[in-house]
Amino acid sequence: MADANISGERHGPFLVVGLGNPGLEYLWTPHNAGFMAIDRIAQQEGVVVQNRRCRAVTATCRMAGRDVVLAKPETFMNLSGLAVSALVREFEADPAQDLLVIYDELDLTLGTFKIKERGSPAGHNGARSVTSALGSQEWLRARIGVGPDLPPEAKEAMGGRRPGRDFLLSPMRKAELTVLDEVLDRVATATRRILEVGPAAAMNEFNRKTGNRE
Repeated sequence: MADANISGERHGPFLVVGLGNPGLEYLWTPHNAGFMAIDRIAQQEGVVVQNRRCRAVTATCRMAGRDVVLAKPETFMNLSGLAVSALVREFEADPAQDLLVIYDELDLTLGTFKIKERGSPAGHNGARSVTSALGSQEWLRARIGVGPDLPPEAKEAMGGRRPGRDFLLSPMRKAELTVLDEVLDRVATATRRILEVGPAAAMNEFNRKTGNRE
């Protein structure tokens, strides 16, 4: 993906897809951080994500001089790739240049996020589905930290295990949502910066900030 301003280099829209689970019961759960990010971007851009196409609800806006499609798959998390691949086909997009996928990441602490150009799904069902559907790991992702900030003794008591399904699908507490709220604003800003300066420059800008380490 080019490092320079990419807004004038591509003619089709840039796809920004947030992963999550549809349904009110999942609305404020850690696993829906990707959906929350899309809603935040849409809110800031003055659009509503409500058009149904490609097994997703979408909205179109213009950012950094380029048309952008915001999307939330209507499939469940482990089938996210069906919607992402349908969007890629519909808009004749190149996943390596025209796609940003936003999702939750247990390996990053709540309050952080990290942009990454490629890589393995690392145990995330949604990311695994996207990689499988696209047949490639070459797609840009923004991973929003949802992992608990546990003291060393608590981590030791867990024997190195990560919180599981129950944690990811349980509603977040008010204090946790307050922390996440600030991160969503930064993710929205980072999305604009990716379009303005390219992913490599955006990674340098956002990944090096305090707390955004692996």
